[in-house]
Amino acid sequence: MVPAPRIATPQPGDCAAEARPAAAFLERAEVRDVLAWMRLLVDPQDAAAVVRALARPPIELRQVHLARVIQLARRRKLDLVSGLTAATESPQVPPDARERIQRFVELHRSVAAGLDTLGPDVFIAGLIELLGVRGRPLLAPEDAAEQRASLERLRGLAVDFARRRPGASPRELAGHLAAVAPEARWRNRGFDRSPRAPDEPVVGARAAGEDGPPPARRENAKPADLSKATAEARIHPHEQPLPACGPAEDQLEVTLQLMREEVLESVARIAGRLGELRLDTELDVSHGVVRYLELLKLAALLQRPAGQPLTDALADVNARLLAATTPVQREIFQTSTLDEMLSTVLGGAGALDGADGEDAAEAAARYDRARALAIAPREESSLGPFLPRKGIGLALSASDIETYRSCPLRYKFARVLRIPTEQTLHQRFGIAVHQVLERFHSDGSETLAQMLDLLETGWRRGGFGDSEEELGLHAKARAALTRYHARLRGQDAEPVWFERSFAFRLGPHHLRGRVDRVDRLTVAAQDEYELIDYKTSRPKRATQLKDDVQLSLYALAAREAWQLESSRQAYYYVLDDVKVPVPRAEMETESVKDTVLAVGEGILAQEFEPTPSRAACSICDYRIVCPAAEKPARPPA
Repeated sequence: MVPAPRIATPQPGDCAAEARPAAAFLERAEVRDVLAWMRLLVDPQDAAAVVRALARPPIELRQVHLARVIQLARRRKLDLVSGLTAATESPQVPPDARERIQRFVELHRSVAAGLDTLGPDVFIAGLIELLGVRGRPLLAPEDAAEQRASLERLRGLAVDFARRRPGASPRELAGHLAAVAPEARWRNRGFDRSPRAPDEPVVGARAAGEDGPPPARRENAKPADLSKATAEARIHPHEQPLPACGPAEDQLEVTLQLMREEVLESVARIAGRLGELRLDTELDVSHGVVRYLELLKLAALLQRPAGQPLTDALADVNARLLAATTPVQREIFQTSTLDEMLSTVLGGAGALDGADGEDAAEAAARYDRARALAIAPREESSLGPFLPRKGIGLALSASDIETYRSCPLRYKFARVLRIPTEQTLHQRFGIAVHQVLERFHSDGSETLAQMLDLLETGWRRGGFGDSEEELGLHAKARAALTRYHARLRGQDAEPVWFERSFAFRLGPHHLRGRVDRVDRLTVAAQDEYELIDYKTSRPKRATQLKDDVQLSLYALAAREAWQLESSRQAYYYVLDDVKVPVPRAEMETESVKDTVLAVGEGILAQEFEPTPSRAACSICDYRIVCPAAEKPARPPA
C-alpha cells in the first residue's frame, strides 16, 4: 500500500491542550465511531479507522466479509477505501455484503463532498446525523441520555474549535480531535485497576473481535446532503467491566447481566439482516431464539430453590427449555459452551476466595475467558479460512506467539484480518539498521567505511528526511554501527552464520523464523553456539527476560532444524552496545513447547478476546477499532 500523509497534529500551545482534561467522553463508542469517520475521510490509509467504520453501524459488515475485503485490497495494493469498490465486483463477496459495502461507498461520497466546503461545526453535525448514531430504543433511558450528552459534547467541541479558529476546515478539526482523543495515549480505565504484565488478561474482556453492539438503524436510508443534516437521537449501549471474581452466585448474576446485553445486541444485529438477500436467515433467527433461551436459563438458575445444587437445577432447566425448541435450535442450544462455563467457572468460583497472588489472577483470567467465549455471538461466520494455516496446523513465528500472548485480539487484527498499518519512524529506523547489518555480513564486507556506506545507501532508500528527529536518529545509527564494528573485531567468539533461517514442526504447527547472528564459542575444548538477536529498543535486564519466548524458541529451532544440541542466547541492543544473555531454565524446552501448543490451540479455536494492559495498549496500532479501549457507560459498582 502506498503511504499517505497522516492527520496533521496541532502544535503545542493550541486549544487541543486545553481540551484534554475534559476529553474522557471521547472514549465512548458512539463518539469513537464519529472520530473513526473523521480519520478515514482525511487519511484513506488509516485502515484501522476504515475497519471500525465498516464493522460498526450503519454498515456492520460481517467480520468474515471484512477479512475478504482486506485480502482483496492487499492483493491489488490499494488502500482499504479504494479496495471496497473493487470488492463489490468480486464473486467472492456475497450479495448482502455488497449491499453494505455500497452503503459505505455512498455514505463516504456524501460526507467527503463537504470536507472542503463546510465549516467544522456544520460538518460534524451532519456526520453525526448521517451515521445514525442516535435514537436507539433498546437501551435504558439513562443510557440513551448519556449517549445524547456525549454527542452533544462532541458537537460542542467542534463549535468551540470553529469559534477559536475562524475559517478552519474539517480537516483541521480532524487534527485537533486527533490531539485530544485518547487513541493517542494510554489512559488508566475503570477495568484496569492495577498494573499488569503485557500478557495478563483483564476481568470482563469481551470475546472474539466484538467491537461493541450494533444499534437499530435505518437500513435503507439514503445518504442525505451533509450540509442539510440535523441532529437525531440514536442510542448505543456500553459494556461494563466485571467486578472482581467472588462467590458463585455473584458470578452468575454478572453472567446474567452480560447475557442480557448480548440478547439486546443480537436483536438489533439479527433484525437488521432480515431484509437482506440471504439463504441462512432462518439460522440467524434460531441463534437469536437460543440466545434468549440461555438468558432464561441464567435467570432460572438465579431463582432456583434454596439449597438446590447448581448441577441439578441446570439439568432440570435444560430439559424444560429443550422441549420448546426446533431441531435446529436444539442443536445450537446443545453445542453452546454456556453449560460448561457454568459448571467449571461458577462451580469453582469459591476456590478464588482461598487463592492469592498469581494463582488467583490466573484462575480469574481463566474464568473470564470461559465466560467471554460462552457469551460471544455465535451467528457470525467463522474466520477459519483466514487463519494462517499450514497443513493441519498453523504457520507461526516467534513474533506471532508474542503478539497472541500479549493480546489475542491484536493478533486477530494483525494476522487474521491483516489490517494494514503504517510503519512509524522508529520502526523504519530499526528496519534500516537491521538491513545494514544483514547486507554488511552477506556481502562479506570487513571495513567500517563499507558499513557506513551501506547506512547512507539504506537511509536514502528508506525515504528518511532531514527533520531534527531524523537527523538525530541518523547520528545514533552511525555511532552505534561504529561501536558494533569495534566489538565485532575485538571479541573472541567467531560469527559463523548471519540471518540464518529455520523451519521445523512442533506438534501440528509449522514454526519458522530467522536468527540474526550465530557465534561459535569454544568452552572447555568444546564448541558451543550463541544465538544473537539484534534489537534497536531500550535494553532490558536479564531478570526482565526470564519468561522470554523468542530466544527460547530459537534455541529449540537450533536443536530441531540445525542439530545444535547446546546453545546460548542473547539480545544485542545495537544502539547501546549492550549484549544481554538470556538465562536458560531447566524445563525451558518443554515450557516453550507448551506455550506454542497453547497459543496454537487458542488461535484455532478463534479465541480472540482482548487483554488490555498498559504495555500492550500504549503501542497498539488498533486502538480506534478495539472495544476494550472504549469507556463504559457507567462506572462499575
